[in-house]
Amino acid sequence: MLEPFTTEPYSDFTDPDNAAAYAAALAAARKDLGAPAPVVIAGETVATERTIRSVNPARPEEVVGVAGSGDAMTAEQALHAAWDAFPAWAATPAEERAALVHRIGDVMAERKLELAAWMTLEAGKNFAESEADVAEAIDFCRYYAHRAIDMAKPVPVHEYPGETNESFLLPMGAGVAIPPWNFPVAILVGMTVGPVAAGNTMVLKPASNTPVLGSRFMEMVAEAGLPPGVINFLPGPGGEIGDALVDHPRTRFVNFTGSKEVGLRIAQRAATIQPGQQWLKRAYMEMGGKDAIIVDETADLAAAADGIVRSAYGFQGQKCSACSRLIAVDAIHDALLDEVVARTEALEIGSPEDNKAVGPVISAAQHRTILEEIERGKDEGRLVTGGAPVHLDGGYYLRPTVFADVDPHARLAQHEIFGPVLSVIRVPGFEEAVRVANDTEFGLTGGLYSQDEDRIDQVRRDFHVGNLYINRKITGALVGIQPFGGFKMSGSNAKAGGPDYLRLFMEMKSVTRRV
Repeated sequence: MLEPFTTEPYSDFTDPDNAAAYAAALAAARKDLGAPAPVVIAGETVATERTIRSVNPARPEEVVGVAGSGDAMTAEQALHAAWDAFPAWAATPAEERAALVHRIGDVMAERKLELAAWMTLEAGKNFAESEADVAEAIDFCRYYAHRAIDMAKPVPVHEYPGETNESFLLPMGAGVAIPPWNFPVAILVGMTVGPVAAGNTMVLKPASNTPVLGSRFMEMVAEAGLPPGVINFLPGPGGEIGDALVDHPRTRFVNFTGSKEVGLRIAQRAATIQPGQQWLKRAYMEMGGKDAIIVDETADLAAAADGIVRSAYGFQGQKCSACSRLIAVDAIHDALLDEVVARTEALEIGSPEDNKAVGPVISAAQHRTILEEIERGKDEGRLVTGGAPVHLDGGYYLRPTVFADVDPHARLAQHEIFGPVLSVIRVPGFEEAVRVANDTEFGLTGGLYSQDEDRIDQVRRDFHVGNLYINRKITGALVGIQPFGGFKMSGSNAKAGGPDYLRLFMEMKSVTRRV
């Protein structure tokens, strides 16, 4: 019997005892820097000729770990191992599968600060951001365990004279998870254990920027007692490994989170029927955002400014849910801009190991790309603050950036930069604010600060995003409470952490018997 689901609590790191515990976890992780993160197939480590050096974005000369790097042949082996494990795992009673998946979450909870410390080192997240990432992963394990039991119940159908009729859900087979680097535990775990809880087996290809965290997860999978081959771990170059897995005729489904460009490419490849393929692959693409917060003249401007800054610059803006557009009505635009700029300039920049508010971006390539977008943006808007690198330990630091006077159709207002850059758009009134908010190809998160109930009701209907937040920040969706997934080019709206997520990886069978 599983314990009732509750979300994993967060720590208060202003408490000296909690901060000291985190520092101790960091010190312990530092003793293992450079450790291997091998390919794991059918429960066994696999040696590879190639490797991936994972570095600390705050100190790029520091190697966090060395991951194995597979190739197309290794991908073939991993997929075969997943299919070999599938019959027994699919036949395992749902309660037993659920208990094992729940146990993964319990192991992660027991080692929460350890895993969070590795995230600080490999991904550049500060204490609160790292712990919240791990807490979400724990929640995914526990929540999906409960949902697996519910999904095993018969599907209600109507009776028909002279027959018995039943319908039930079955797992589909071996699938592929391709998670991003920005939530290197939470999204990686959720995308993998959801299908597994439903009875499928998986090949997990972690992001090349954060493979060590994926390897730590695999250690916890083994500790929890999951049978070998149910989850296979395959770091490697996306263009080679990803294509091999997506194209393979025995891949039953693909679960992807990442950029729009890569997601569309995967969707196109997954739609192509390969020789010997016996099914249409299911493919779930969760992609980007150009998320907006609307602020009207009735709003609490201090609260709005706090929520905007937290939404824009948490984890350096490297969230698909981050606020990258502030749409302010004319009446309060100037006052709100002043509030936002003051709070932005007050953010401390520094090492995530020192728990500073703003740490490094993930890589040299990301750092360069963001700076290029900022330079281009100077021709489209007024640079109010930030916009420059910060030279600290060779890390990939940037000053949080605010552009004002941005046209709604400018690249600054349309292109996902995926960094600490906020574009402020002035509009004459509320109706125009809603129109501008919807006028992008994305539809992931959005927010409104207002005390006007009619306007709140209007955005509930008309703001076309998958996750809408009223009078609070627009990041930090909670598993089981705020199912997460976007509209339009933001993706499949698969609603991670929602009650029907496991259904995506199952198929229904109906059985009729004449009596």
